[in-house]
Amino acid sequence: MTHEELNAMLTRAEDAQNTGNYDEAEKLAQQVLDNVLIENVADRDGNLLHARASRILGVIAWRCGKYPLALEFLTTALNISEDNEDREGIAKALGSIGLVHLDLSDYTLALDYYRKALALDEELENKMHKALILGNIGVVHKMLSEYSLALDYFGKSLALLEELGSKEGLATVLGNIGNVHRNLSDYPNALDYLGKALALDEELDNKLGIARHLGNIGGVYRNLMNYQLALDYYGKALVHEKEFGNKPGLAILLGNIGGVYGNLSDYTLALDYFSKALVLYKELGNKAGVATNLGNIGLVHWNLSNYPLALDYFGKAFDLSVLLGNREGMARHLGNIGLTYSTMEFDGYDADKSEEFLLKAVEINSEIGAKHTMCVFHKNLSDLYATTDRWKESREHFEKYHTLYLEVQSEEATKQAQLMEHRRKIEESERDRQIKLARFQEQEKILHNILPAQIAERMVAGEKMIADSHDHVSVFFSDIVGFTKLSQQVTAEELVGMLNGIFSQFDQIARKHGLEKIKTIGDSYMAVAGAPIPQDNHAERAVLFSLEVSEFMENYRTDSGDKVELRIGIHTGSVVAGVIGENKFSYDMWGDAVNTASRMESHGEPSKIHVSEEFMRALSLSSILTLQPFQFVERGEIEIKGKGMMKTYYLEKRSIQ
Repeated sequence: MTHEELNAMLTRAEDAQNTGNYDEAEKLAQQVLDNVLIENVADRDGNLLHARASRILGVIAWRCGKYPLALEFLTTALNISEDNEDREGIAKALGSIGLVHLDLSDYTLALDYYRKALALDEELENKMHKALILGNIGVVHKMLSEYSLALDYFGKSLALLEELGSKEGLATVLGNIGNVHRNLSDYPNALDYLGKALALDEELDNKLGIARHLGNIGGVYRNLMNYQLALDYYGKALVHEKEFGNKPGLAILLGNIGGVYGNLSDYTLALDYFSKALVLYKELGNKAGVATNLGNIGLVHWNLSNYPLALDYFGKAFDLSVLLGNREGMARHLGNIGLTYSTMEFDGYDADKSEEFLLKAVEINSEIGAKHTMCVFHKNLSDLYATTDRWKESREHFEKYHTLYLEVQSEEATKQAQLMEHRRKIEESERDRQIKLARFQEQEKILHNILPAQIAERMVAGEKMIADSHDHVSVFFSDIVGFTKLSQQVTAEELVGMLNGIFSQFDQIARKHGLEKIKTIGDSYMAVAGAPIPQDNHAERAVLFSLEVSEFMENYRTDSGDKVELRIGIHTGSVVAGVIGENKFSYDMWGDAVNTASRMESHGEPSKIHVSEEFMRALSLSSILTLQPFQFVERGEIEIKGKGMMKTYYLEKRSIQ
């Protein structure tokens, strides 16, 4: 075969490699390499073919996590390029070797190779490779928690890639910028950039890139505590990674899925996923991944009250993070060590040690701008000081925790109007329909965190007045018994913390059973089944929701160990629902069903679910009564303000004989 034909084969190999078709890429590159070696071509063109084929095979080995083999191929490519004074080939080999050392968590060596490659690219005025190297340097700084430097390098890379029109490169850098914003708890910008990256790679049919972005979007939703959506994204990404046998990507996803199950308190599954991820990271020689999963396994053991074993894992994770210079990891593991020493059930309880470790963790997080974990450790410090009667310091750290919590978890709502305008401008300027649609959908999810999805879609479509009638819904009200007295016995911070904890759990249970949270007023919580989407089984959903809420409150205790009781009321009927407000939207509903449900709650008894006869009849139309362990107990007729005499019932669990 001629040199031209062999070079054409290598170009096809690079195209296959870039879209994740590694088998085809390896086959083509190996054919060229075999051809060159068999013919024993000794001229410069033959040597450069040898170097290029070796470089492609090295990158494929790197992608598959075969780092020793990757370094072998890439070192061969570098040596041949140097012997033949091929400066462009030298730069590419240096950059690829840097990628391997990045995955091996050897950041100093990775930077050394990248900087050598960058110097050559600048001399050669090779803008494309320069852009890629700038992006890779940004990744190193991201791994070192140097987020400002990372964004600076990503910005330089992005400018060059936009100038060159490289969609593939743009997708990679946009995804990396999204990950930095995620680490900084700037979730709207994280989703914006990750959505752009995903759209570009979908257009290019780059399945490896698609998998990476899906996984990262899942990470954002995990941080937003939308665990089901996080698992959905992780699951989609996992399908792609398994298809390609991409061990580095699989390791990341397994660890992230373990994290979600840890958040859901399913520690058996969490430990299983973390252990699988740890095995892969050890096989790959990825020390950063090993450190992260050692820390994750430590958290599982902490939650299982195995504190000595948890400390052992945290210590190993911290030592590795120090070795790698990963300050974000150092802070996380220090904080977890501090948390362990603050646990009074631990035989090694030591308040002084706990304070020392937690303060150091907060200090590092403050320096690198990691708000999410800093928020957690301020809460840990507040709890620690409360147990040692240092009330002033406890309050100071709770205030810092609360401020950060609101900033991290509620920033999306304050940016809503800006994002909607931003989306409109993007749509006007975007030429490619698929990119525009993907970006639109990702940003739309931000609005869905504030309003019901169907209502948000109608607003985005330009509907000015949203007012709907719903003939068949079940309205839920709850109220904390003796709240006024309780609020006078605790500090403002304790009160807000308690309500936030209770209502956040209610939100999760509502999502599980398909109810829409309407609002909270003081200590009251209102939700509805059957709106804005009609549901034939709205009464069933309301039952399952109210029983799970009731069960949660039976086990709930305040920090002082006191039980908190709830009155619950449910009624079925018709309502009018709509959106009110101009700048700060609110979805609300009105009608007799709302008023009656509220009366059911106010005329009920502590720790009981008080329902109307209409609700019982709506439920009895379904076979659910024969399938679930609960029953209605007649209360009799009582006078309800504005309604007169009404027959009502208590919904209770049925005793299982």
